[in-house]
Amino acid sequence: MNKKFSGPIEQDPAIVNLLARMPQSVRASFSEEQLSHLRNAVSSRQWGHHPIDVRGTVPWFKYRYYYVLLAGKNHRNMTRAQLRASRFINALFLAGFMTFSALVGILLLYLLKSALGIDLLPDYSFGVWDWFKSQAD
Repeated sequence: MNKKFSGPIEQDPAIVNLLARMPQSVRASFSEEQLSHLRNAVSSRQWGHHPIDVRGTVPWFKYRYYYVLLAGKNHRNMTRAQLRASRFINALFLAGFMTFSALVGILLLYLLKSALGIDLLPDYSFGVWDWFKSQAD
């Protein structure tokens, strides 16, 4: 059931939009119960317009799995608890991204230092440069 609209079913924006595309004789033939079921069927796809909408399937042995990636501006009204949870998750993602970026940056600087022959700790090596050179061969 559509939670955003609580008035008469004939005035529901999803139903008005749907009925506007039908001939008058067909519009008048729907009962309130039929309109309610139509609203449920139509409202389940109203989220379908996103700037990023990637969908596909992946075959895996005898099954096919689907994936969906949707992204766009959030138009939902969230409760205070949902906002706190969203901010916490965003902070975790940001901290993870910053940590990953810092580690990659340190690794690249270490490899650059090693490639230039700069030896900051005499007679000590982490073994990263040797491993990297062996992978390049």
